[in-house]
Amino acid sequence: MKPHSRSTTRNLVAVGLAASLALVAGCTKSEDGDASDKASAASDGGGQQVAAGGDGKTCAIGDYGADKLDLKNSVVGFSQSEKEANPFRIAETASIKAEAAKRGVKLLTANAQSQFSKQISDVQDLIARGAKLLVIAPLNSDGWEPVLQSAAAKKIPIITIDRQINATACKDYVSFIGSDFVKQGERAADQLIAATGGKGEIAILLGAAGNNVTTERTKGFEGRIKAKAPGLKVVFKQTGEFTREKGQSVTEQLIQSKPGIKAVYAENDEMGLGAVNALKGAGKKPGDVKIVTIDGTRNAVQGIADGWISAVIESNPRFGPLAFTTLDSFTQGKPVGEDIVIQDSQYTTANAKADLGKAY
Repeated sequence: MKPHSRSTTRNLVAVGLAASLALVAGCTKSEDGDASDKASAASDGGGQQVAAGGDGKTCAIGDYGADKLDLKNSVVGFSQSEKEANPFRIAETASIKAEAAKRGVKLLTANAQSQFSKQISDVQDLIARGAKLLVIAPLNSDGWEPVLQSAAAKKIPIITIDRQINATACKDYVSFIGSDFVKQGERAADQLIAATGGKGEIAILLGAAGNNVTTERTKGFEGRIKAKAPGLKVVFKQTGEFTREKGQSVTEQLIQSKPGIKAVYAENDEMGLGAVNALKGAGKKPGDVKIVTIDGTRNAVQGIADGWISAVIESNPRFGPLAFTTLDSFTQGKPVGEDIVIQDSQYTTANAKADLGKAY
């Protein structure tokens, strides 16, 4: 199966969607919040918008080999990859559920709890339960052949969000909707260069292995550092598995092994917040070690206001409106983008306090 690759500038939007892309839905739930926040997790903040440009590759229902459907009368299955302790996942699931409810669409959901074998069985179960369309937030990029075969046998369209699968667009799945992760890494590097003056020893807290987000955020960051700031040296690189606990423990090791470390690039907010905890435990003061991270959670943006984090590159999790708009257009026979890239903002000391309400 030939992997579907994307350039850092590929930004596709479904034909006919232009009037629908000023999207709403957000999240105020942080890992430190309470359960009541989940009920309103899609009510605040900024919605996703599609980035301008693109190479024109689209997919229509005839090309995919599926039949036209009435979305409102169809069952949609949503497979979440990770437990909803991470604010990104909370906001993502809440946005999908809120948009389904808004449109009157029956939604079946499953959560793989960070177990890839469970996610495969989850999606197959969604198909068995009558899902005619699938929205998948993949845990890993590889290993999806059993699901793709099952979906193809029943002509079930698949949209993946926030992570890609290594398969062929408009053959194995319809569209991928997500951020330009290489660009995110580049923007994080720019912020770290500014925070450090372009010199010193730096560390990378890698995301979980086996998915394109980690690979591309690393590629973008390291490439930009090499090109623009050769005085910054990556002397430590270890996975924090996208979790706060692992980010803290890895940073504790970092402080012991590299006491002169000047900055940390964390490939998501949770690991960055874990790094903050480790620095506090080591008696460091805000700003002693510069931290740049990616996501846009409320706790991380507050970390900028408190002086512990230098910048946060946004990765918007509010996929519901765009995912269902894409499904609706596709099932009506309109062509949609194979690779729909969303536009992300960023938080710095200049806007963190004013824009805290936009964080999730």
